[in-house]
Amino acid sequence: MIKDKFFKGKNLAILSGGGDTSAINASIDSIRNRASMLGYRVFGIRQGWKGLLGDGDIVDLTDQPYDGYYGGSALRSSRTNPFSKSSNSEDRVSQILRNIKRYKIDVLVTIGGDDTNGAAKRLYELEGIPVIGFPKTIDNDLRTHTNHNYEGKDIESVICPGFPSAASRIEQFASILKTNAESHSRVMVMEVMGRDAGWLTGAGTFGGASIALVPEIEMTKERKELFFEAVKENYRINDTLIISVSEGVKWYDDETHKTEIVYASTEKDEYGHARLGGISGKIATEITQKLKLQTRSQVTGYFPRGGRCYEYDRRLVSALADKVADLLLRKDYGQMPVMSKICQIEELEEYNCSSVDMSSIGNLSLPKEYYDEKTFTFTSAYNDFLSKIIGKPINPHFYYDFPKILPDDL
Repeated sequence: MIKDKFFKGKNLAILSGGGDTSAINASIDSIRNRASMLGYRVFGIRQGWKGLLGDGDIVDLTDQPYDGYYGGSALRSSRTNPFSKSSNSEDRVSQILRNIKRYKIDVLVTIGGDDTNGAAKRLYELEGIPVIGFPKTIDNDLRTHTNHNYEGKDIESVICPGFPSAASRIEQFASILKTNAESHSRVMVMEVMGRDAGWLTGAGTFGGASIALVPEIEMTKERKELFFEAVKENYRINDTLIISVSEGVKWYDDETHKTEIVYASTEKDEYGHARLGGISGKIATEITQKLKLQTRSQVTGYFPRGGRCYEYDRRLVSALADKVADLLLRKDYGQMPVMSKICQIEELEEYNCSSVDMSSIGNLSLPKEYYDEKTFTFTSAYNDFLSKIIGKPINPHFYYDFPKILPDDL
């Protein structure tokens, strides 16, 4: 009976901030369902932190139909920073505190990456707002303190909702480019989202990319020469090549003599991030000029962010939402649920979950065990990590070896 539920008369609100992923609606749906079972009335805050400014923009999610498989966020999203100051408006923190009181919000669950959950952490520490963070990023660089055991060695790894679906799409994208590259004996440079880390870029190798560049390793003048040699040799053997490149790769510019990130725009969001883009075109141009190979660039853009939530993500957010219910029951706020280990879909259950203090989240770059900077390739350890999440590589090829005919043979 409803009268017997633990938190009858209490209100819980959910918001999602930052970039969209295929798993946000699944996360909202799963959290809403667990909170409702515990007796909470569940609110949705629209457009992230922006929905707690001014008069507020709040909707009721309790007992409402919700499609958790549909990608993106039905609550909408924004990159609003609660701690950003404007000279012509009231302090944002004061507005947020006032609306939390006005709408009688007892617990706030924030779905996001380091920016969104970092702001929630500050509100918890400075103002005592009961918050629970929920991980979200296709870049997969939010520190979840997740263990990956590979050949008896423990590697600190990461698994965040949104990444599994995005990785599957990058694999598919690369496999589609592969047939074009083979048909025209081309080099294709595929640009993948990843400002500071190359977790998602590695998924391109599962679709046929043979070489990859990641933000963790700067492409200095010396490394560029090694890279061009690797491209030349790989193309000589295969007569075609796919290169997977993170948008945040730092590339040596022959004119400025500086190793720099390529920006699509210098305009910054409220967390100080400028929009990246264009590194693939720059690399493709230089390959054409230096190696005289027919080269094209292709930006994956927002493709990995959108679309239907894949099953691994759906099971992942369900397990993490079970942990949220546990945190709510214990009133253990300032925490974020995480997977304790990298595992296959059948093991995505609450018993393999734990939680971490939101003050220890931060970002985690690609482990050195996952990438070989000498060969510009991802390692067998990374392949084991990603195989547990999206299965074995597609890595398509033309498997034809037609005998060549010479006039003298006729």
